[in-house]
Amino acid sequence: MQNFLIAPSLLSADFARLGEEAAAVLAAGGDALHLDVMDNHYVPNLTVGPLVCEALRKYGIQGMIDVHLMTKPVDRLIVDFAKAGANIITFHPEASDHVDRSLALIRSHGCKAGLAINPATTLHCLEYVIDKVDLILIMSVNPGFGGQKFIPATLEKIVQARALVETSGKEIRVAVDGGIKADNILEVAKAGADMFIAGSAIFTQPDYKAVMTEMRNQLKKLKNL
Repeated sequence: MQNFLIAPSLLSADFARLGEEAAAVLAAGGDALHLDVMDNHYVPNLTVGPLVCEALRKYGIQGMIDVHLMTKPVDRLIVDFAKAGANIITFHPEASDHVDRSLALIRSHGCKAGLAINPATTLHCLEYVIDKVDLILIMSVNPGFGGQKFIPATLEKIVQARALVETSGKEIRVAVDGGIKADNILEVAKAGADMFIAGSAIFTQPDYKAVMTEMRNQLKKLKNL
């Protein structure tokens, strides 16, 4: 895939005015909204549920909503988020007893299916379910909190994920989540990523459009190489 997607993570948004923040970041050039769902069980934090996704749709959000389940178990929430308006649902293989079945469940509800790979998790499981995966989410931080620094060792895993996608011959996104900002997005893209989740790098700045424009300017350098 030649086109790059930037998905602002609402975890870093102002939750007191989430609908407004979501609309603003999409208007500023975001390609999708990344919704981090944490259960204080699989990860040590508690965030949002399907009602928030549904509320965003009722507010008038028409853009793509990319739901990242950091929960255990996942199957019930897959169904609930699909009904609430999610377009992409991603989960961690450690959080499902039957990864293949959970991926099929996502697709059966009309959503694209993703697998999230933690920094210390190998890519091996992907080899057996690549036919049911639309997105590989490489975690470049340990999941649970926003504002963390990018783990450099992630770059090699991105290279490996891209190679796996190329071998499969399928149209599968390679997304990266954690510590993404304008000064490292080009390096991450060179490794093989084509979707970038960015939270604090965007929402801590006064001008969302300026931040994403700078990110896209960095990505244009890759196309010119």
